[in-house]
Amino acid sequence: MKIGVDIRVLMDKQYSGVSEYTANLLAALLRLDKDDKYRLFYNSWHDISDRLAPWSKDNSLVRATGWPNKVFNYLLQKTLRYPKIDKLLGGVDVFWSPHFNFTCLSSGPGSPKKVLTVHDLSFLRYPEYFSGRKNFWHRALEVKKTIKEADLIVAVSENTKLDIIELIGVAAEKITVIYSGSNVSGEPVATEICQTVKKKFGISEHFILYVGNIEPRKNIIGLIEAFNIIKSSKKYYAQSLELVLAGASGWKNKKIYAAWSASPYKNNIKFVGYIDRQEKEALYTSAEVFAYPSFYEGFGFPPLEAMAFGLPVVCSNISSLPEVVGGAAVLVNPYKAEEISFGIMEILDDEKLRTELITQGQARAKIFSWDKAAAKYLELFRNL
Repeated sequence: MKIGVDIRVLMDKQYSGVSEYTANLLAALLRLDKDDKYRLFYNSWHDISDRLAPWSKDNSLVRATGWPNKVFNYLLQKTLRYPKIDKLLGGVDVFWSPHFNFTCLSSGPGSPKKVLTVHDLSFLRYPEYFSGRKNFWHRALEVKKTIKEADLIVAVSENTKLDIIELIGVAAEKITVIYSGSNVSGEPVATEICQTVKKKFGISEHFILYVGNIEPRKNIIGLIEAFNIIKSSKKYYAQSLELVLAGASGWKNKKIYAAWSASPYKNNIKFVGYIDRQEKEALYTSAEVFAYPSFYEGFGFPPLEAMAFGLPVVCSNISSLPEVVGGAAVLVNPYKAEEISFGIMEILDDEKLRTELITQGQARAKIFSWDKAAAKYLELFRNL
């Protein structure tokens, strides 16, 4: 069988979210599947050959076009419906799209079966959390039409599956839930490396950690308000405690930075920007609590990563997060800063609870495996 894969999301310089999902899952597929042939497609106006090396294997072949993305997407794929990507790949039996993109494939007899992975429908559920440019992109993609045209849809959580059924009107039997794996090893980082990373970012010994993009959907304003409550308390740890916000700057975040600027404890709140894998794992190893009070997640990698490192987690009690963390985290209402602060302080105050969450979290994280996910994808491809 020939399996086509759209790897355009792997052209990002910095992997996160969907690109990290695709990289880990594709690596597992190429490692486990020695019977099928993979044909990987990308488009780029620039020379990105250094990013393609990991995907050239004995059972895979990378093929590309060199158009500027706007020309390829809007003119060729959307308007002219040319070229047919499966034809560029020499013909495939199944074509897997790990994310929404402008994708023109052959139709009729002999055309490939289309598998689409849907991570979340936050842009339909909460368009107010996105910039005008992002919302325009989602409209141009004709997401509802794309989902309906797929032969099979993979949802990364039951929550996402329910959203697809409700918001798109797709039959439940057309959707398969396949959980993601964990993106981290869970092996504690050496003390000297942790100290180096903390020194680089000016972080103290005691801190609450958040990892994710700086954007409205992540409810960072609520987390800052919760931190203000903790700092103003008479708890013994309040004076030395810091809040570390690690992640790339997203969109519509002026109000987030305004909330930080207005905080009487802004000197104890650190925006450290995008961090690489080693820095992230060092912060997971060093933090006191991981806080993730997001308003909406299709899956939510960071809480799972934190648990793998034995870091107790406080996260939202809505969308997919309860499904992912199970009973191994403190769940809070993200719309109530007082509840977020109470959840964090509960962990800092109660050593027994902290120990239980660490043990349960590490066990929970081990359930999620990229090899398991890859095996389920292979079963779907072959059934199609």
